[in-house]
Amino acid sequence: MLTSELIPAVRRSSRRLLVVLHGLGDSMSGWRWLPEALHLDDLNYLLVNAPDDYYGGYSWYDLNGDSEPGILRSRRLLLALLDAQAAAGFPADQTALLGFSQGCLMTVDVGFRYSRRLAGLVGISGYVWDPETLLRELSPVAREQRMLFTHGTRDPLIPFAEVARQVAELKRAGLSVDWREFNKVHTIAGEAELSVIREFLTGADSGAEAV
Repeated sequence: MLTSELIPAVRRSSRRLLVVLHGLGDSMSGWRWLPEALHLDDLNYLLVNAPDDYYGGYSWYDLNGDSEPGILRSRRLLLALLDAQAAAGFPADQTALLGFSQGCLMTVDVGFRYSRRLAGLVGISGYVWDPETLLRELSPVAREQRMLFTHGTRDPLIPFAEVARQVAELKRAGLSVDWREFNKVHTIAGEAELSVIREFLTGADSGAEAV
């Protein structure tokens, strides 16, 4: 069971939802700034804590040992979480998934395996775990799923060139990934990057192409 916090939309009748997955050692409290920064009045936010304690924060999987058991466990938990949100009145096609670093990896891993098409996937400063297996296990709607994937050319933790290669592999397989490069380290590049995310989320909801 994952712990989470729902921040309601300013427009209380809206069923649009953004599920936010933090990075290693962070928590949902580290993302409470996001609603004000994105300034999308019709967007609800579900901030989620990863399942494992990690030096005062949380992690989605073991970074230093065998990552696979943690990734598979977190995948199961997140797939169940998405189903629970749909049952609670947030339709899958109005629900987007956003993740940073480890949360980005989980966004890719879960988003392209989920049985229903989501409103969009946003991956920030992360990478793809086992792309070959992912491409074998794509859901029937995976090639209808839109994703925005951003990364920093100066990222010292997750090398830019390797992530760019992985994303190119996903695109060659027919996945719809909008790849954006930023002159940044392992962070979010302020309003320059937030504006791209904002436009993507707006386009993902309306069916328009991301700008």
